Amino acid sequence: MKYVIMIHSNPQPWGHPTSDYLAAHQALPAETRRRLGEEFEQVMSELHANGELVGGEALGDPAAARLYRWRDGTPLASDGPYSETKEHLAGFFLVDVESRARAEEVAARFAGPDETVELRPLMWPGGDDQ
Repeated sequence: MKYVIMIHSNPQPWGHPTSDYLAAHQALPAETRRRLGEEFEQVMSELHANGELVGGEALGDPAAARLYRWRDGTPLASDGPYSETKEHLAGFFLVDVESRARAEEVAARFAGPDETVELRPLMWPGGDDQ
């Protein structure tokens, strides 16, 4: 079962890893920040070793994004960012796991201070999501 794990964040300035640029993360004790970094590396190593990590990418500053909408019969481009919230999609990981329970276990390990992690199944013809 394939899932996308999306990391929503608003680091200032925009940068990766996003946690390094978030005030709530920076306010944590150094030992806690070190432990969180090690836990992130652990889950990434685990996903890779298990063959569950399909891919993933950090995304650039949303201020550099372009939005395309269909308007008056033609595509209309506008500058970003577009989100109504203060958080933007900062990056994603695509995983192929055995069950939703495993996907939820992995996604929970991506959560951090001042970040929102969204887990969403991918759609495919005839899949469980249809």
